[in-house]
This record gives sequence, structure tokens and C-alpha cells, in this order.
Amino acid sequence: MAPGSQKKNTKGVKEVDPTAKLTDDLLVDIISRVPYKSTCCCKCVSRRWRNLISHRDHRKKMPQSVVGFFYQDPSLSFLPTCDSLDILDACNGLLLCRCWKAADPLELDYVVCNPTTEKWVSFPATDWSSKVSVARLGFDPAVTSHFHVFEFIDEEAWGIAEDEQSECYGRIQTLAIYSSKAGAWKYQTVEHGPFAIPKNSPGSFLNGILNLAAYNNLIVAVDVEGDNWSLVHIPKPPYYADDINGIFPSQGQLYFANSPADSDGSELSIWVLDDLVTGKWTLKHNVSHLQLFGTKYSSYANDYSVISMHPEHSLIFIVGGHDKTLMSYDMDSRQLRFICQLGSECKAELPACGDKTLFHPHVPLFSQSLADG
Repeated sequence: MAPGSQKKNTKGVKEVDPTAKLTDDLLVDIISRVPYKSTCCCKCVSRRWRNLISHRDHRKKMPQSVVGFFYQDPSLSFLPTCDSLDILDACNGLLLCRCWKAADPLELDYVVCNPTTEKWVSFPATDWSSKVSVARLGFDPAVTSHFHVFEFIDEEAWGIAEDEQSECYGRIQTLAIYSSKAGAWKYQTVEHGPFAIPKNSPGSFLNGILNLAAYNNLIVAVDVEGDNWSLVHIPKPPYYADDINGIFPSQGQLYFANSPADSDGSELSIWVLDDLVTGKWTLKHNVSHLQLFGTKYSSYANDYSVISMHPEHSLIFIVGGHDKTLMSYDMDSRQLRFICQLGSECKAELPACGDKTLFHPHVPLFSQSLADG
């Protein structure tokens, strides 16, 4: 029986569902206190409950959880047919994809989709998109259903002659930003830096700011208008010169995972950014590799990467070992849990040793709206 409906009991007296008398705010408060899986079930109770859970005004109150990861070549059969599909980024339930056209291998469209609802929108790429290796997504469903796409165009892709390029190889020359609200791209010459961004640097969108780990131990931060920039030094240089495992948003803050952390690579450390303006970091957690993996899995210490953090808990996700085992580590309880083996073909090794797979965490978004379309 759906909430608000009536039925007769054995004595013929009409019964009214008691939840029908609850105000929306009170019902949201109750649902927000149940576990995540129960929240998923609650949206199936009635249209009213589903709309309350999906509404952007209630997004921050509802429990959020990582239910899995997209990586390599996942099947997204609901998307339009294309020659090949690349997943570039994930942000708060949406995926940014590059859809290569079968008619011309150098032409593409961008697609932003919601795997939970199978809603999607496509929009034209720029003239440089086929040569761009770093494009990221900015989206906050608690603020708006609109999204932004950031395309970092380096000097070579922009068409600057080799003898005129800077000494910083891969230096970002121009930032292109697409706004789903405006339905257009805007371009801005990058005057901050110089800096270059690894193609496997995960994006972290927090409070309207996109953050990316860059070479030379930097984090690049830019807002959705491209007007405000920050270059922040990471708290501790990694063991390998180009091995910046990434930065991740969690619990409303920006975290940096450094593994191996010290010059001898003996521990994992997690730092939290206190202030973007001053670049002040605080050590949140550190654990030796022996404590992390124990003697039985000590070989993982030289072959693992932190791939993500839970959006609401002090939980990090790790991939390590020859069979690329997916694990979670609770920083509060200091417990390591094995989830599954992804297989040796998964390239999750250290960037200094080869091409690194980007793992895109999936936090389901139940809203039916996508860019108000």
C-alpha cells in the first residue's frame, strides 16, 4: 500500500498510513538517518518518497556511498552508438565521456550521463578535443542540475610551434570551459604557472572549484568561470618524481594521498588541506606498510595505489598486488578489507612504472533531471 492510501481492516474500519501526516522536512530527516541501502529502497515506496530523495535541496542530508567503480571499458549500452567510448571523469553521480564518431576517427562529441537513471546529454567538442588528454567534470547536485566541463589544452595541441614552446613539457596553454546552462564553450589563456597535468590525474570538484594534481608537486585549482586560480604545493614530495597518486574530496574537504610517502617508501600518509589560499596542510593519518598489509601481504607495499576516498567516511580505496586486488582501509579502525580481484590486466601500477588506470567512483544519483533538460 502506498503512503497516503487507505484500506479497511478486518473490522471494516478505514486505516490511514501514518507517514502521510508527516511533513516533507520531517520525512527527509527520518530517511536521512537510515543506512544507504535502505535509502535506495525508500525511493521505491512511493512517488512522493522518490521525489524527496531525488530533490537537490535534500541531497546533502541523504547518505552518500560509493557502490562501485568504472574503469577501463565499461558497457554503457544506453548511450548513443559511437565507434569507441572513453570515460574521462566522474563527479557526484555523473560520468564525462568522449564519444568518437565512426565516420571520422578524429571527430568526437562529449557526453555527460547518469548511469543510475540512464539519462544523458551530448554536446560538441572543441577544435582541440581530439588532441586533449585532460578533460574533467564539475557538478554539484546540491547546488544545481547544471554541470561544467574543463578542457586543459597544452601548447602542442593549441598549435604552438615546437621551437616556441616553453621548457615545461606539456604546459597548459588554454583552458576551455563548457557550461551546460549557457550551452557554449568559453576560452581563457592560462597565465598561471607554468604547469602540466598528467593524463591520469583524477579531478576533485569541491565547493565550485576543480582541483587537479599537476607535475612538480603542485595542485592546480580553478573555479567554474576560470577567473580564480590557485597553485598549491603538496605537503610531501612523493618517492617517485612523477608519482602523485591523487587528490580526493571527502567530508567537505580536500585530501591528498601519498604512497609511498617517505623517501624510503615505508608508509602511507593522508593529508587534508586546511586552507586553499595559504596552502596549509594537516596530516590526517599515517600507517606503515607493515601495519597496513601485514606480513602475509607485504609484497603489496611496492605495488599499490590509492584510487579514491569515501565521500562521507574516513575510508580509502586501494588497488594493489599482481592480481590488482581492490581493498578498503578504514582510517578510524585501522582495518583493511579485501573486496575483489580486478585481474592482472588492470594497469593500476605506479605511474612511474607504466600507464595507470583511472578509477571513477560511482555514487548513485537518483535525480531524473540532467542539466534541466
